[in-house]
Amino acid sequence: MKCKICKKTLKGRKDKIFCSLECKNYYHTHLRRTTHETTKYLDRILHRNRSILLELLGKNTFQKKLNRIVLAKKKFNFKYITHFHVNSKGKIYHHVYDFAWMEFSDDEILIIRR
Repeated sequence: MKCKICKKTLKGRKDKIFCSLECKNYYHTHLRRTTHETTKYLDRILHRNRSILLELLGKNTFQKKLNRIVLAKKKFNFKYITHFHVNSKGKIYHHVYDFAWMEFSDDEILIIRR
């Protein structure tokens, strides 16, 4: 077997993966950094989507129907949501933190605050 990082031949246990603590630390640090960068990127998109919904809905309104083009012009990313909910009528609410949006048709979208 060879070390996962530096490819040196391993001595000792059969299930050994790294030749030294330096290689082991390098591997786990790099893994955490990659995970952190990915989550930071996704979180940035989600926060931007939430900001757009807040801007369009306002602070005192709890529900508003809009044209889909309005969200698209503000560069709302429809692919990124935190979770979804299917109501009793089969309509899907796409959540972005404390806001949700639902498609009525190809043109109309309902935005609600939870």
